[in-house]
Amino acid sequence: MTIAARLEQHLNARGLPFDTVPHPYAATATECAEAAHVPGDHLAKSVLIHMEEGPMLAVLPSNHQVDLSALQAMMHRRLGLAAESEMRELFDDCDLGAAPAVGQAYDVRTVLDNSLTGLDKIWFEAGDHKTLVEMRGKDFDTLMQGAEHGSFCCLH
Repeated sequence: MTIAARLEQHLNARGLPFDTVPHPYAATATECAEAAHVPGDHLAKSVLIHMEEGPMLAVLPSNHQVDLSALQAMMHRRLGLAAESEMRELFDDCDLGAAPAVGQAYDVRTVLDNSLTGLDKIWFEAGDHKTLVEMRGKDFDTLMQGAEHGSFCCLH
């Protein structure tokens, strides 16, 4: 697959430079960082959050997990993890569990953890379990301008 069609279209439409980085198959974000030899705190993973108003994509470092209490406080509403079926439906051009960290490409409200801003380089899933997108941090910051920002994660 290399890169999901909607993600590629979204990145190209914004004119932001990026590369794709192939790596051995990895099922989890932590395994992905190891397989691709990238620092876990620079690999953005996405977690689909269920809200009454619709889904939201939480984007955080691969070596962290969502602190649902902190995210609920930040969003001022009750939240839960979305079902796999919701993930499959929204990210239908991606492998299950390999949704890119760019919710805007899929018209999904996105919230970005502050720890992923201002980095030199950043990586995120390209839509399968064997490819990452690599970008300069400043380009990722530009890409994610439309996302909400906050602190809502903790180390595994």
